[in-house]
Amino acid sequence: MTTGVANEPGVRPATTGHIAPVVVKVGGGDGVDLAAVCADVASLSAAGTPVVLVHGGHAETDRLAEALGRPPVYVTSPSGHVSRYTDRAALEVFTMAYCGKVNKGLVEALQALGVNALGLSGLDGRLLVGRRKESVRSVEKDGRVRVLHGDHTGTVEEVNADLLRTLLSAGYVPVVCPPALSYEGVAINVDGDRAAAAVARALGARALLLLSNVPGLLADPADESTLLTSLSAAQEERALAFARGRMKRKVLAAFEALRGGVRQVVIGDARAATPVERALSGAGTVLS
Repeated sequence: MTTGVANEPGVRPATTGHIAPVVVKVGGGDGVDLAAVCADVASLSAAGTPVVLVHGGHAETDRLAEALGRPPVYVTSPSGHVSRYTDRAALEVFTMAYCGKVNKGLVEALQALGVNALGLSGLDGRLLVGRRKESVRSVEKDGRVRVLHGDHTGTVEEVNADLLRTLLSAGYVPVVCPPALSYEGVAINVDGDRAAAAVARALGARALLLLSNVPGLLADPADESTLLTSLSAAQEERALAFARGRMKRKVLAAFEALRGGVRQVVIGDARAATPVERALSGAGTVLS
């Protein structure tokens, strides 16, 4: 049975009496220490905490696209969000990088640490389902807005939480990545941070950790000493005013998770040792 994300009709909360899971999203940028993330996930799992690991892979996708002679195209929406333009050819490269190299690399690393990890894309078992946006509006360098058709992007609206609960209860650590599935049965590129937020909401997670190659939300993106250490659920506009580039998606994801009942969200640093442990202890930008 496929259920929607939390606070939507027909959604069941996490089973009473079970430990609420931690959802960890690790970004796909350069500098991220995936080995350290896996080591922390292994420690959490061994201690009896259910974990779902969601991952990105944009840097690996860009490298693969360049190697295949299909350089990536990024577009900036009128609202300032930067995203990958994903036509069918780009989607094939995206899927190879995310579902192939990155996903199976993480599964391999976790298995080597004694974790029974299981890799899933959003397509598998209708894990992530959403609405396809067939065209995107792109702001050009001269300020004009151009409409690009043939896009395969969208937003997650439903999560098959029953599938994840079944895997978690059986002792597996799901390792999840885009693409998702559209209502028409077509693969779509979705933002990994917002997908992780949807998973956290659907599972009633006790925490969502959004880890990448920056220490958290910075007042000045060029100065890591300007880290904003805490934000309340009422400070979304303030947070978005500081966010730049990919950080906007993380901030949106964080507040979506909070509105969906997730107790705490941390935007943290995946470059340091013990990144998951540090984020759980409050290192980064804590939103609650």
